[in-house]
Amino acid sequence: MKNFKILVSLVATIAALFLAAGCVSTVGGGNMTDMEAGDDGTVGGISEVPNPDDRMAKLSGTPLVQLQRGHEVYMLKCGECHRYQLPEKVDIMDWEDAMPKMIRHAGLPSSDEKAVLDYVIAVKKQKGQKY
Repeated sequence: MKNFKILVSLVATIAALFLAAGCVSTVGGGNMTDMEAGDDGTVGGISEVPNPDDRMAKLSGTPLVQLQRGHEVYMLKCGECHRYQLPEKVDIMDWEDAMPKMIRHAGLPSSDEKAVLDYVIAVKKQKGQKY
């Protein structure tokens, strides 16, 4: 478990560096509160995307392994096509409409769609937000 968290954190840091250096292009129309990693003055950033833990799993009623998979997909795949977003800024209704298309475009199984949605909802619950 500890190694998984370290690996995800390391990958997120490397991704942030590539994004900040302009080595990875970002695409997006500015919707769903897109944010760029590493911008000065930006509230939040990739490092503020919470790692799933036992508390998050208990609060959300979702198994930790499901939240970990959702976080992994969120961190490793979502930023390939558009800017990273803080999960608590995601509008769930917009997300539920857009997710099937994004998952198919990324070539991921529908189980990953559910895992990412479960993760985003768990973050919102942890932050005391309604979804």
